[in-house]
Amino acid sequence: MIGRIDVFCDTVPRQRARIETIGSLVLFIPVGSGYPYYARPRVGRRPRVSAGDVRAARARQRELLIPESFEWIEQAAPDMAFAAAEAGLHVHEHPLLVLESLNAPPDLPPRLTAGILGADDPDVVLAWSVPAVAFGHPGTGISEAGVTERDKIAADHDAATISMLRERLRAGQSVLAAAGGPNGPLAAGSYQLAGEVAEITGIGVLPASRRRGLGAAVTHALAADALARGASTVFLSASDAEVARVYSRLGFREIGTAMIAEPHDHG
Repeated sequence: MIGRIDVFCDTVPRQRARIETIGSLVLFIPVGSGYPYYARPRVGRRPRVSAGDVRAARARQRELLIPESFEWIEQAAPDMAFAAAEAGLHVHEHPLLVLESLNAPPDLPPRLTAGILGADDPDVVLAWSVPAVAFGHPGTGISEAGVTERDKIAADHDAATISMLRERLRAGQSVLAAAGGPNGPLAAGSYQLAGEVAEITGIGVLPASRRRGLGAAVTHALAADALARGASTVFLSASDAEVARVYSRLGFREIGTAMIAEPHDHG
């Protein structure tokens, strides 16, 4: 299972990035609009990752003006964490979970629903903006940030990024789901499918709307859609153990550790 997920993580970025090999690492360089990717250990047999590989990749990322970001699965590349730390990066880990059997969706408050958004849905831009607000306020605590902050971010999106998003939704390269009601999307997330493997990513809930089951509802909608489209492996990573417990109630099981390394002054 870890091997299948590791191959997926190497395959999907190649749809929108060009590749440079730096020692035992692969650097994904974005082509066109969209969020920049990361560097990661090469899949398959390779020399041990060294701190020199990481330093060289960081230098190339700075040269290209893209984030100094590295992602990998601990069980697939156990040598990477030491090399990243030795190269001066902050290394953090997150639970990696895979869907065993999808349980019933959570009950939502009155007037709120969750579902998949089509490429031409008028709520696409608002939904795409929700995770940015959520990740700007880490954790699961309730705070005041809500639809006003979402709408400000939505208004600032450039046309090229939104066009790229709608094209990917139309082509089925990405699937977007949201939960909300009269005030529009309050929670959102997406997944990508490659072969029979799907990764759910970017689940975010506006801080003012947390602890109402919205994130779980979005995750359920995405997982159900991925299964309906033929995915036999559906996985995701959680920010921490508390969030992982939410996913476990939907039928996900922890199988490994998703790793991220970035500069200590990141954010």
